[in-house]
Order: sequence, then structure tokens, then C-alpha cells
Amino acid sequence: MTLKLGVIGAGAIGKEHIRRCTQVLQGATVVAVSDINPDSAWAAAALPGVCAEVYADGHDVIRSTDVEAVLIASWDPTHEEYTLAAIAAGKPVFCEKPLAMSAEGCRRIVDAEIEAGRRLVQVGFMRPYDEGYRALKKAIDDGAIGAPLLLRCAHRNPKVDESYTTDMAITNTLIHELDVLRWLLNDDYRSVQVRFPRSTSHTHGRLKDPQIVSFETRKGTLIDVEIFVNCQYGYDIQCEVVGETGVARLPEPSAVQMRRDASLSTAILTDWKDRFITAYDAELQAFINDVAAGRLRGPSAWDGYAASVAADACLKAQKNGGSVAIALPERPSFYAC
Repeated sequence: MTLKLGVIGAGAIGKEHIRRCTQVLQGATVVAVSDINPDSAWAAAALPGVCAEVYADGHDVIRSTDVEAVLIASWDPTHEEYTLAAIAAGKPVFCEKPLAMSAEGCRRIVDAEIEAGRRLVQVGFMRPYDEGYRALKKAIDDGAIGAPLLLRCAHRNPKVDESYTTDMAITNTLIHELDVLRWLLNDDYRSVQVRFPRSTSHTHGRLKDPQIVSFETRKGTLIDVEIFVNCQYGYDIQCEVVGETGVARLPEPSAVQMRRDASLSTAILTDWKDRFITAYDAELQAFINDVAAGRLRGPSAWDGYAASVAADACLKAQKNGGSVAIALPERPSFYAC
């Protein structure tokens, strides 16, 4: 049986998801598309192998009787509205990050899903599907390096445009670490502090770049995450876990090492879509398979809420320079593993 998907948002990531659902993955077809820019919607509907009706509004996609599940890749501030509408319609929904613009918005989604009585939401946190992160988690879970004591992480982008602001380093960039590090350590955050070193000359007036975000978890693990979104040299994701008896590092992406012109070099990726392309494939294939099986198991609305609670604390820490407590309520039994 083929799952009929409706896609809301046909920008860069939306088109990529439509392409993979149509040309790479199994068990799904895209039957409806909408975007705030009609030209983008029509361009997505014209991709090879796509046979989809174009709608003027995302709510029309959700209401369509042809649509069995919804994929939300629209402008971030619309995520909450469309996710709540999909829950009300009883349709499984895959929502790109962030789930909502605040923890309060995420909590409304959590409450609506619990009221619906079954899991309907998967959040687009793809890193738990990345082979490198999965290998790193296995090393931790197997006790290969003992209990984790501290983590050093980095999230670097070559450059961003002038619409990117200091708070977006948290809500659009760090949000991935906020999710994957909880998953990696099976732990939650207790507090956070944000520090700003000397800014790069490649930034602009509304963006302090880079910044260092430091967490303490409930189990006492310390985490430093460097966010540097104008690093110039490439897209670079790093994670080192120091344990009681050893150190484990996130593997580098596979690349050919070259010796030429009197140098030894390994190419560094520059596009985030290339770095995690197989993880994107895996997360959406899992969503399709889980909808068919009647049980979602991927990153949940609660995971989206937990990341947003931490993000809200990070935004406060950006402004006051001190340590800010992160108060995440106990996870409802509805989201028990």
C-alpha cells in the first residue's frame, strides 16, 4: 500500500523531501503540494515522477481527502498551526524543526496529541538517523568509554545572509544539538550559559558570531557547543565525548584523502544537505514505514518540546550572560519508550 503525502512548503528542504519521497524512498507518493509562493509549489509539482495537485493554502492540503499524511516544511512560524490542524484531522504529520516557535507552542501540540489518544507527530530531527551519531551512541551505551563526563561540540556553517540573527543561532542551528545530545546521553539539561568571544569580521550588525553555549545536564555532564555560522571553510559538525575511561568522537564524513601539489588534504563539505543526506532519507523512510505499521517511533512532539524548552533558556542566557535554569517537566507516560 502506498502512503499518499501532502507537502506544505516547497522551498529548499520541501523540494528535497518531495524528490526523495518520489525518487529514492519506497511506500509513499506525493499527491498534494502548497507553498506561500505559488511558483515554488508548481515547480515542486513538476519535479520528475511527481503527480500532485497544487493547493493555495496548507489547510487545503490537510483537508484533502486524497491526503493520508502531512509533511510540513513551510516557514517556521507556521509549523504549530499546521501541525495542530493535522492532529485535529487525525492525520499523521512529519514536521520539520522547529516544531513551534516557543516551548509554549510545542506544549500545545503535545497536549493536542495526548488528547487525540495516539502519536501522530514526528519532528524532523534527522541526526539520530545518521550513521556516525548512531555509532557514537552505541559506544556510549555499551560503556566503551565509561560514563560521559564532558562533551565538546561544534556546529559550523560557511556563511549566512543578513537575515540571520543572533537568536537564530539557537532556534535554527543549535536546535539540532539540543535534540541529538539529549538522545545521545539519555539525559536532560539542567542549566545553560551563553558566551560571546570576539566576533568574526565576516558577520553583520544583527549577528554575534561565533558563540559558545555551555550546558550542565541532570547527571552532571558538562557540554560546550560552539556555534560559528560564518566560518568560511565549510559545513563542519563535531562532537567529542570524554568518558571515565576513554574518548569517542563523531566520525568524519567519508571523503577521499589526496596527496598532490605537495600537500595532503581531505575535502570538507560545504552544503548541509549533503552532510546528512542519508539521514534525511532514513528519517522519512522510517516515518513512512511507521505510519503504515500504525505506530510512530521517531523524534516525538515531546522531543520537540524538550528542545524548545532548552532553546528558550538559551535565548534568555544570550541576553543576561549568566547561568539560566532549564526546567523541563517530567515526560508524560504517553511518550514512554
